[in-house]
Amino acid sequence: MELIETPDFLQEKRQYMHKVSSFGNTNIVNIQLRENEVVPEHEIDADVLIVVRSGSVSFNIGGEMSTVTPGKILHIEPGEAHSLKAEKACDIIVIQIS
Repeated sequence: MELIETPDFLQEKRQYMHKVSSFGNTNIVNIQLRENEVVPEHEIDADVLIVVRSGSVSFNIGGEMSTVTPGKILHIEPGEAHSLKAEKACDIIVIQIS
């Protein structure tokens, strides 16, 4: 068992990104963004699950926009180019499975 803490860094840092755990073929990353902060387009060679713990974030995936909020999970397929923008300050868990 591993209990992983993800403290709130939004008051201290802009665009906080940190790998909080890794096991097998899975990485877990915590991203915290202030309102209107952007992560430029990129792609990952893994299946990606996005879980928004708080706030609201818009993803642009191949020109299609999706807004992800608590209670929703976004799946991004390997190699899908995507960018994101925090509509409201947000705390996101990214699960990368390769």
